Amino acid sequence: MEVIDEDLGKSGADASARGGFQYLLAEISLARAGLVLSFDASRLARNNRDWYQLLEVCSIFGTLIADGERLYDPRLYHDRLLLGLTGMLSEAELHQLKQRMQAGARNKAERGELRQGLPVGLARGPAGEVILNPDEELQARIRLVFEKFREIRSAGGVMRYLRAAHLPLPACPRVGPAPYEVVWQPARTSAILDMLHNPAYAGAYVYGRKLLDPARRSPGHPSGGRILQPLDKWEICLHNRYPAYIAWDEFVANQAQLRANSLKYREEQPGVARKGQALLQGIVRCGRCGALFHLHYSGQQGEWPEYRCSADQSQFGGTDCQHVRAQALDRQVEERFLEALRPDRLTLALAALAQLEQEEQAESKQWELRLERARDLAKRAERQYQAVEPENRLVARELPKQWEEQLRAVETAEKEYHAWKSRRLGALTQADREAIVALGSDFPTLWQAETTTNEERKQMVRLVIREVIVDSKRAGGQVWVQINWQTGAQEQFWYQRRVSSYAVFTGTQALEQRVRELNAAGLIDAQIAATLEREGYQTPGLVHPITSKIVCHLRARWKIPTVKLNNNQQNPAQWEDGSYSVEGAAAKLDVDQSTIFTWLKTGRLNGEHLGRSMPWKIYGSWPHLVNLPAC
Repeated sequence: MEVIDEDLGKSGADASARGGFQYLLAEISLARAGLVLSFDASRLARNNRDWYQLLEVCSIFGTLIADGERLYDPRLYHDRLLLGLTGMLSEAELHQLKQRMQAGARNKAERGELRQGLPVGLARGPAGEVILNPDEELQARIRLVFEKFREIRSAGGVMRYLRAAHLPLPACPRVGPAPYEVVWQPARTSAILDMLHNPAYAGAYVYGRKLLDPARRSPGHPSGGRILQPLDKWEICLHNRYPAYIAWDEFVANQAQLRANSLKYREEQPGVARKGQALLQGIVRCGRCGALFHLHYSGQQGEWPEYRCSADQSQFGGTDCQHVRAQALDRQVEERFLEALRPDRLTLALAALAQLEQEEQAESKQWELRLERARDLAKRAERQYQAVEPENRLVARELPKQWEEQLRAVETAEKEYHAWKSRRLGALTQADREAIVALGSDFPTLWQAETTTNEERKQMVRLVIREVIVDSKRAGGQVWVQINWQTGAQEQFWYQRRVSSYAVFTGTQALEQRVRELNAAGLIDAQIAATLEREGYQTPGLVHPITSKIVCHLRARWKIPTVKLNNNQQNPAQWEDGSYSVEGAAAKLDVDQSTIFTWLKTGRLNGEHLGRSMPWKIYGSWPHLVNLPAC
């Protein structure tokens, strides 16, 4: 006889995690068991699938089943019928018990009386009431998490801030060597997300926040496979049942921000602001199909960002709807963003000053509480060591080690505090305040500063601009842009885009008219180029300066005659500024004009070509020119 008791304390609803039941099936299948004896045969399995599997195996190998009432032979029809009915009733009984328990739990939850596990920031008082955790440092650290998320708008950003400031987070593990005791751990993004997603911190009592999905449940984990439900699908949500760290409206806003931070193209979420140079990442929308732009980078090192609408290509196998260069669009939107903030620059400067002082005070308070905790634990270890009887050697040997560990913890905390204090700004003097206000008033300088990161610029833009709609195909050579501000206002404008042809360049007509005017005024190509560059005219490329070669090309394109310095007459031997023409230098040196051109090309003569189809000016004194052939 062999006793199998491995499944004690385990539910018979699922045999996947019951090693004893699996061992029993294996022994029967190997014809090593002739009789299965149990107090109640139906307790072997409360699932018809597992129960009938046991009956089938027993009938094949001739194994009998017995309980406290009678002996059953699964090969006999009547015995098998009785066993089948018994298994069905056992499974129905389990489901009935489960429904009663769930109904009772829901009934208590509707009144807010179903006791739930509390997050680390809350605790239960002597009478069972829910209170804020009495630990001041713990409260301050949790409030700091919510304050920083309100500012940074990213759980990862809050984690990096806490790590940089050497501020750990509290945790209250429910299992382990010290369950339900507060421990301090380095900041983790998952821990911060748990705080942000927990409605108890907003004072709400919630039931049914997670839905059980059997398809996602792992064997041996009956409580697994739970899916977090959206806020509007929670079964029960009772407000103002717990003391709150934040208001309910702020909790709802935090959930919306976390959803927006997840970059999901199909859900059209902008995603969190990242480190790339594209200022409008995640908030640019196509003005033709309405889809969000994707961000692409071109160039050998990916230095040229580009906004591209690929909705038609990815969904229907078509072509890209449109694309625009990010730098040009960012520059246009940036100018209007800075202009929109012009009336509020002094207010922004004062707000930045107040924020600096507030952050300084908050961090200083966090360090004071951390040092106070470390010193209290060290004093407690000292009192325990002093109070122990010397005869109790087992305890006396252990307590000095604990005291030493607490003293080292105090020393480490003090070193980190002094390191932080050396990096802090210190008390702001009146001169510092005036400098901050002046810098804030000059917001464009602060915007372009090297210390301002791309993430911070994007976050500031998103506070003011909701989205930017772009259409680069509405008119040739121009891009139509609409800015939807967070206030609900809209602003539309056009700007020139880079094109490769004068035929589609919108400034071609004005450029041609100005070139004709300057040519008629007697200006040569170099003078025309300098004038056009000074007056702000541009070519289709929008990036290259206008040179005399470009002016010569434009004259040839528009059939504009060349302006001669000598009014189309033969060049004089010497120009008015004292320089020589090719003809004059050749006559003075008694050489052929081709020799002069060769010397100009090789550098033996110093000269300037005034442009295509234009004469040369040769510089140098007369003795220098006379002695040149002898060189």
